[in-house]
Amino acid sequence: MYGVGSTRARLSRGERASFPPGWGITGLALVSPLCALSVALFSARVGQHMVISLFGAPLVILGRPVLAFGALIGRQAAGTRRPGPVVAGLVFAMALWLWHSPAPYAATFASDRVYWLMHITLFGSALMVWQALLADGRDALIALGVGIGTSIQMGFLGAILTFAGRPLFADHLLTAPIWGYTPLEDQQLGGVLMWVPGCSIFVMAACLSLGQLMRSAGPARNVPAA
Repeated sequence: MYGVGSTRARLSRGERASFPPGWGITGLALVSPLCALSVALFSARVGQHMVISLFGAPLVILGRPVLAFGALIGRQAAGTRRPGPVVAGLVFAMALWLWHSPAPYAATFASDRVYWLMHITLFGSALMVWQALLADGRDALIALGVGIGTSIQMGFLGAILTFAGRPLFADHLLTAPIWGYTPLEDQQLGGVLMWVPGCSIFVMAACLSLGQLMRSAGPARNVPAA
């Protein structure tokens, strides 16, 4: 379906090449040994979430699925109702903070439905925020703000996890030592994984929007007088 839609939408070869790896990376993160390790280590669970949010989701969006599937069903992508960039950023932040809070996090170990709800909402909200940051025709100033805001909130959450004075996630109290980490060390590593890559990649996305703003605000060429 995507192949037909991407052909009708006349997407570039690079855009078409981004879509399958995005889903492939996401799928591997959810079924690979990393998934099994995430049951034992909080840091592995955070790493899993970073893979799908920072690599899988943007690659899918770079494949321009809105344009491709819009062309497939005969609708103009511009006429498709989508959440605004600020809403997308807020939804992603809410999902990230929710599922890395102790009580909701513990619930994912008690229920398969909650576990998959976590992954669906994290990946879905990541798609929303990357659509806001990478879509053609985006408002560069708003995208810049969303990129910076997302970087800040991820860094703040990562810092809380890194500098907490005690383990916050009871489900890893017994499993982390099996892998040579104290529960607090495991939590600190997870915080760093969220803090450094999360901040860096969203800052890079913000820089793309900043570059777009600078190009659009460049000095106009002097027009010689008649």
